[in-house]
Amino acid sequence: MATNTDAPLLLFTTLRYDPHLLLVSSHNTPSSALYMLPYHRDRILRAATHFKWPAVVSLLSGDSGLETLSSFIFSSLSDEQLSRPNRIRVTVSEKGKLGITISPVPEVPSTYNLFPFSLPVPGTDVPVISLVGTATPFEVVVDNQESKKSAYTHFKTTKRQVYDEARKRHGIALTDRKEVLLVSEEGEVMEGSIATPYFWRDGRWVTPPVRDEEGGWGSGGNEGTTRRWALERGIAVEEVVLADSLVDGEECWLSNGGRGFYFGKVKLSS
Repeated sequence: MATNTDAPLLLFTTLRYDPHLLLVSSHNTPSSALYMLPYHRDRILRAATHFKWPAVVSLLSGDSGLETLSSFIFSSLSDEQLSRPNRIRVTVSEKGKLGITISPVPEVPSTYNLFPFSLPVPGTDVPVISLVGTATPFEVVVDNQESKKSAYTHFKTTKRQVYDEARKRHGIALTDRKEVLLVSEEGEVMEGSIATPYFWRDGRWVTPPVRDEEGGWGSGGNEGTTRRWALERGIAVEEVVLADSLVDGEECWLSNGGRGFYFGKVKLSS
């Protein structure tokens, strides 16, 4: 029987379908029930270009490519699924074959958790017209093994052993309010296993860089969609974050394409 490592490599992205998003237009972001869909299309294209998959580049490039992706997702949703939020996982093969997995997700506390204007300064109350959900923070732990950065940590592919193993080491299930930070061989925070992390440093929110001046992989993490959105709007900036700079109990934020932006606190091993 073939194992997961024997399976063909697929590119994928995970995003949120949410009918409530049709009522939202923030930071010049057009209203759409598919959360940041253009960014998800772009991340697949960048990966396809890197791995030299011309069929995928042809399929998803330009306005027609974005429409192809949107139409594929909507045609896969049932009437019942169209009525509530869902987690959409889209895969694409080297030959350009699209696949999809759909599963229900909870409502977000506020639409500001999807399109924040800013992230609050640690230790301050969160304004009503801002992000909510700080009462029950995610527990953010640091992996106790180093991970090797590569194209498979920079691009979103089904080759995810490094992430799966980190979660397994810390006993994290998909529904747990817990995240693990991967750490590079240089001792830098790479990213979370399913989210981009943001840390408060020198009076601003920072997130680990994913590229460096030499064209390498930076701190090693993924060029996430919500990460890109936050950087483009000055909500955070890129900066190397050493794992040994983290402090037990420090506030942080996390984000991904299925949940938006959500609150966490670092928990170091005793």
